[in-house]
Amino acid sequence: MSAAVLRRRAPKARTPAPGRSPGTRGLSGELLGFAAAGLCAYATDLALFVLLRGPVGLGPLAAKALSFLAACTVAYAGNALGTYRGAPAPRAHGRTRTARLRRYAVFFVVNLAGAVVQLLCIAVSHYGLGLTSPRADAVSGAGVGMVLATALRFWGTRTFVFADAPGPGPVRVADRTP
Repeated sequence: MSAAVLRRRAPKARTPAPGRSPGTRGLSGELLGFAAAGLCAYATDLALFVLLRGPVGLGPLAAKALSFLAACTVAYAGNALGTYRGAPAPRAHGRTRTARLRRYAVFFVVNLAGAVVQLLCIAVSHYGLGLTSPRADAVSGAGVGMVLATALRFWGTRTFVFADAPGPGPVRVADRTP
């Protein structure tokens, strides 16, 4: 094979569908990738919690802590290798491993904040509004809380964790390289 064939080619710029701007198309792809990673993380969390709580016999807090940590790792891997794979490798004074660990730590904190949002929704509903039925707890935690927590996680992930990833927004003239 010739060197020209082996040379990696830059991807062609895609034109958006009629009536859609490039930013909208990029954001919808980002949302879909984020949702797919989140769904895999949710499945990991649920399956591991049930396994650790049931056959393994761990207590509920230990089982949830371990399943939450595993789910965060799955979500981070899905976002780093999928949704935000175009993000440049993080660097901290020339050490990419340390920078990757920092990026994961920030991701973990963002996900922890999302878990707190879900708990706060249950607390407000259960103790503040007096809606104490199991159904009300499920709606406030797994419904309203999950929606708010997911919005927080999406914003935090794209703002703090993968802020250097190519975003769907317009490119300014000063950002272009010749």
